[in-house]
Amino acid sequence: MMISVIIPTYNRCGELLEKAIDSVLQQTCQSFELIIVDDGSTDDTVAVLKKRYPNRFKICTTANQGPAAARNRGIKESSHDLIAFLDSDDWWAKNKLEVQSKVMAAHPEFLVSHTDEIWYRRGKFLNQKKHHSRPHGNIFSACLPLCCVGMSTVMMRREFFAAVGLFDTSLPCCEDYDLWLRASAQIEFFKINEPLTYKQGGREDQVSVQYRMGMDQYRIKSLEKCLQLDLFTPEQQKDLACELVRKCTIYGNGCLKHGRSGEGKRYLHLARSLKNF
Repeated sequence: MMISVIIPTYNRCGELLEKAIDSVLQQTCQSFELIIVDDGSTDDTVAVLKKRYPNRFKICTTANQGPAAARNRGIKESSHDLIAFLDSDDWWAKNKLEVQSKVMAAHPEFLVSHTDEIWYRRGKFLNQKKHHSRPHGNIFSACLPLCCVGMSTVMMRREFFAAVGLFDTSLPCCEDYDLWLRASAQIEFFKINEPLTYKQGGREDQVSVQYRMGMDQYRIKSLEKCLQLDLFTPEQQKDLACELVRKCTIYGNGCLKHGRSGEGKRYLHLARSLKNF
């Protein structure tokens, strides 16, 4: 089965991006196309890649619009039924595509699968907490409190996006959280119990670090939007509202604590308005 691999990148010219690319090019399964989407980098990413990897993969360049738009562009440029994503600061085990594509072939009823991850922070192995465990099957409830599916771990069929839609480009971060909410409300996820993806965290250039003080406001935005969609059952809508109240309360009180009273009061008012949803 042929696979389209999509790596979005922004101003990450150098060792990290090359490590990600090399981990794809060195896969035991070579039945893939690789698409790099450069999201308006202001460094020498495109020139360096063309020199370092002449004619090894397709490079698309866009204006800087964020990871959601970059991934959507990669999907539109892709050619194959199976699609896998790799962030430009992560890398894969050599057999990742082989193992995952075989699982997808053996389980045609699943539109998406994901794997375990190994985490590093500033070069040191990081033990993951219990709430970071990755679920199998109906994962909607697990997707509510946090993003429980790693972007670099997934492989999905093109039909997945026809059923669920693309990434929400209005979200500068947490666009994956938003996608998994919409997806898990409708379909089941196959979990592969192998750590086939590696993550390197703790750097200032990461979106999760740049928005670390306000990530919940984008999860709140996603939850508010989801409450207006018809795809959720009444029970799922109640769960969405309950999580929205919880997040608004935590974020609103945090705003008050840090002197942002106007912002804090707005979120606490939203929480109060939803308590009888």
